[in-house]
Amino acid sequence: MTDAPDGTLTTSSLQAAPGGSAGSHRDAAPRLVRVALLTISDTRTPDTDTSGQYLRAQLEAQGHEVVAYRVVKDDAVQIRSALVAFTREATIVLTSGGTGITGRDVTVPVLESLITKPIPGFGELFRMLSYQQVGGAAMLSRAVAGLVRGAVVFAMPGSLNAVQTAWEGILKGEIGHLAFEVERHGQPGVFTAPAAVDPARMPPQPGAGGGVAAGLGRHQKGSE
Repeated sequence: MTDAPDGTLTTSSLQAAPGGSAGSHRDAAPRLVRVALLTISDTRTPDTDTSGQYLRAQLEAQGHEVVAYRVVKDDAVQIRSALVAFTREATIVLTSGGTGITGRDVTVPVLESLITKPIPGFGELFRMLSYQQVGGAAMLSRAVAGLVRGAVVFAMPGSLNAVQTAWEGILKGEIGHLAFEVERHGQPGVFTAPAAVDPARMPPQPGAGGGVAAGLGRHQKGSE
C-alpha cells in the first residue's frame, strides 16, 4: 500500500485497503453473471452480427451466462420491448447500435426513458477511449448506461471496433463488480419473488374441512 508524501492515503492505496474498497468488492463479486445481448440494426442478422458474436464469445470465455440474445430493427417499440424483457432475465444487458445522431438512431432516448439511475461515467470513459482512436469524431457517439430496475444496461455503438473498445477498455474487468453492486442492497421498486412455501407445512385455512364450514370460509373477509 502506497501513501502520499504527507502521509495521506492515495487513490491506489484506498483501492487496496480492506472494507468498502473497489478491490474487496471485486473479490466478493460473482464469477458467473447473467447477461443479455441486444443488437439494434436495420441490416444485421444473427449471422452477420459480428459485434454480438464478439460479445457472446468474450462473455462465455469468462464463464458468464448469455441468457438472451436478439436482433431488432431501429424501431423504438421493438427496442423498448426487448429491453423491458431482458432486464427481467439478466443482471447486465449489453446493446450495440443506434447510439449515433442519424434519424434512425433511437436507442438512446428509449433507454433514457427507462433508466432509474444513470451511470454517466460509462459514456465519458467510452468517448475518452474513442477519442484516442478516431479523434473528434468520438463526440458523435452517445453511448450511455444506467440502471433499469434490477439490471444495468450499456448502450454501445454498433461497429465491431467500438464494441471491442468498450469491452476491453471498460467492461471486461467490471462485469462481476457491477453485478455485485446492483444486487448487494437490492433496488427500490424491484419485486423479489418470495420463497416457495410447502403446502403441507401451511396451517389449515378456515373452511378447509369442506361442507358448510368450507362455504363460510371462502366468504370470510380477505379470503376472496
